Amino acid sequence: MAIPFFQKFFQPKGQSVLGIDIGSSSIKIVQLRKKGGKAVLETYGELSLGPYAGTEIGRATNLPNEKIIEALRDLIKEANVTTKSAGISISTGSSLLSFIRMPDMDQKQLATMIPIEARKYIPVPITEVALDWWIIPKEESTFSDFEKEGAPAGAGAPDNLPKEKSIDILLVVIHNDVLNHLNTIGAGVGLDTSFYEIEIFSSMRSVVDQNLESVMIFDMGAGSTKLYVIERGILRASHTINRGSQEITLALSRSLGFSVADAEHIKRTIGISPEQDNKNVREVITLNLDYIFSETARVMSAYERKYNKNISKIILTGGGSLLKGLLDLARARFQTEVVLGDPFSKTTAPAFLEPVLRTAGPEFAVAIGIALRKLQEGE
Repeated sequence: MAIPFFQKFFQPKGQSVLGIDIGSSSIKIVQLRKKGGKAVLETYGELSLGPYAGTEIGRATNLPNEKIIEALRDLIKEANVTTKSAGISISTGSSLLSFIRMPDMDQKQLATMIPIEARKYIPVPITEVALDWWIIPKEESTFSDFEKEGAPAGAGAPDNLPKEKSIDILLVVIHNDVLNHLNTIGAGVGLDTSFYEIEIFSSMRSVVDQNLESVMIFDMGAGSTKLYVIERGILRASHTINRGSQEITLALSRSLGFSVADAEHIKRTIGISPEQDNKNVREVITLNLDYIFSETARVMSAYERKYNKNISKIILTGGGSLLKGLLDLARARFQTEVVLGDPFSKTTAPAFLEPVLRTAGPEFAVAIGIALRKLQEGE
């Protein structure tokens, strides 16, 4: 079994909250407590899921509930989590997000009409899903075709509604089976999980500052890389690239004869760093990144052409962003600012831990965002 890394800093004296991010290759948790108006970091941890599936660390898995419960229970114990109050993220692939345009009407009428309109975009009976929606403020609303993988055709705004007589709605749909799955996991480890949130909104909360410019979150996980464009705090576009950091690990293993475990270690510690004598490793990794970067550039270009706005910054998140040398390569490839996400900057922690947290931060964007929302529930 993989040994999780964890830190515990404070004995909690007030209400603490736990943010949980269950990914395909690992689980991340963050426990926060509010003190003096600040989010105090109490403990955090990560545990690889590969060993629970009988495979290597870093491999994407598809575990049954009982194995996820076992892994989460182990991680909670190792990280000395002290709270039962929790929120759990929902993967973007397990949800449907779409922008729809509706005639301008009051809230009561909208509550009646939106479920009827939503049937056009949902491929299952409306009784089988949980549905939520938000009105996009008019000053923010430059209607976006929500380019999400798997979204139904025509999920954008209907052209027959003049903008001045309509309102734009962000529609969020989650199948009941997904919620039941997460309910089972939360209950299985004895947590009080009061809410679930789609991962992109958690990441936005933890790594995107409030500004007027368009930014992109580049979230590289084990099995895929997800791209999100955010403007003025509002999600404008989404795209999933069906390649992630696992592809790089497996390519290193196949091409250079490393074990998968050794390839994962080399990827993180040597990677494409120019100061290392690693020409063969660099060539394999760069070849795999070329496709991901090309797709990213295509999505950026399409957005910029459509809205005549430049993406001012790319924020790297996810475990794949910890690839050694990725930041420098991304900066060389894209004609815009590229930074590593720093979600721990939204928390208070001992100064001596800042370098460690800054390095680990991109991987914990979702878990921290979930915990921050949970803290806000008590405001």
